[in-house]
Amino acid sequence: MGGRVTGNSFSDLNIAILLPCYNEGKSIAAVVLGFRKALPGARIFVYDNNSSDDTSQQAVFAGATVVPSRRQGKGNVVRQMFADIDADIYLMADGDGTYDPTAAPKMIQTLLDDRADMVVGTRRNVQQDAGRNGHAFGNRIFNTVYKTLFGNEFTDIFSGYRAFTRRFAKSFPASSPGFEIETEMSVHASMLRLPVSEVEFSYGRRMDGSESKLSTFRDGFRILRMMGMLMKETRPFLFFGYVATVLLAASVFLMAPVIRDYLATGLVDRIPTWMLAMTLLLGAMMTFIAGVILDSVARGRAEQKRIHYLSIAPSRGEHYRSGTTPLVDRRQGLPASGSPAQRTADGQ
Repeated sequence: MGGRVTGNSFSDLNIAILLPCYNEGKSIAAVVLGFRKALPGARIFVYDNNSSDDTSQQAVFAGATVVPSRRQGKGNVVRQMFADIDADIYLMADGDGTYDPTAAPKMIQTLLDDRADMVVGTRRNVQQDAGRNGHAFGNRIFNTVYKTLFGNEFTDIFSGYRAFTRRFAKSFPASSPGFEIETEMSVHASMLRLPVSEVEFSYGRRMDGSESKLSTFRDGFRILRMMGMLMKETRPFLFFGYVATVLLAASVFLMAPVIRDYLATGLVDRIPTWMLAMTLLLGAMMTFIAGVILDSVARGRAEQKRIHYLSIAPSRGEHYRSGTTPLVDRRQGLPASGSPAQRTADGQ
């Protein structure tokens, strides 16, 4: 499923706009109409995640295709969307009206021109998200943590406004159930070293009467937990190295006074403290060894993911770039029609 976009730049591309929604009846119609105006030939899919209001009806009236998604949580909806929809390019946004539809053509053009697998729409004025300054502060903290742990490819890892190639969508595991899904997307791209780009846009305010589904503390804790889990899965040597360092520091802290007393008196008076220190030291050694072993396992898993990614046939959007001449038709291994190499072969 998907739709051909008419126009000079995207005429050969099958583009699907994906809008996961939960109780967005007040804004979804305007969002659908905005994307229809920005990308007239694209198909728009609204995935209704058990809304109790008129989200589905409003989306249908605006001309979108509505698909029910029964398993609660944004991550579960994204998993279903990527499995259901087949397209050359996927554009994902929220249905709350905060993402500017007029930025969509630029995001797709950047995806094509930069030969990227994912383009992230980075938000200006995120602190004005319905006046919720706690979200903006949390964004800054988590973005800093992400850059420290996984790399500095992204400046806004929580943005839900993204464009993807077919290869990315079909190779992405989508194991997160909720709002952690954007973090998982970013880590997936970082760990496989996929080409990514960013496009800045003005972040809007929610419409009156529309409420954010994001809980600052509850979802913040879930995202932090997801970061820890992804770090353990993708960078186990670093993860277990941190744990081993903490255990070693605690062991040395407890061991130092016992050794000092032993050197002064020749006696070990605090046997329980010594035993605890040795237990922590043994734990630090075992944790470090586990990190070394699991690091080799993680490298093998990353290679398998990369092989799976490369096994997915590229879509038209991955070898066609507006304003450039493709070097090779990757489907056939031949120079692309119209390229200098092809014209030479044809005697032109």
